[in-house]
Amino acid sequence: MMTLAKEHCEACRADAPKVDDAQINSLMEQIPGWAVLDRDGIKQLEKSFHFSNFRQALNFANHVGELAEEVQHHPAILLEWGKVTVTWWSHKIRGLHRNDFILAAKTSELETTDSPDTV
Repeated sequence: MMTLAKEHCEACRADAPKVDDAQINSLMEQIPGWAVLDRDGIKQLEKSFHFSNFRQALNFANHVGELAEEVQHHPAILLEWGKVTVTWWSHKIRGLHRNDFILAAKTSELETTDSPDTV
């Protein structure tokens, strides 16, 4: 079985299916530390990454931005001193698509590169 981080995103259309609850439960096992949140009826994936200083947090946020640009799928990124919160969801379908889980996994791989302390 291919890990999520090795998968490629597909173009998301407005009529693309959202992942269902059973799929969410299965996919969540592959992205430890991420949480499913419901904001205004829209399911989203979110995780906070903690760093020793602002520069490390900024570097990580920039790497997440580069990842997003590569696939033209963009998360919400909240940058604070020593902390970056990343939130993935698919705007076109107002919920979660498999792409969001793939990108959450890829984001978690970046944490190894940038060596944050995660919570």
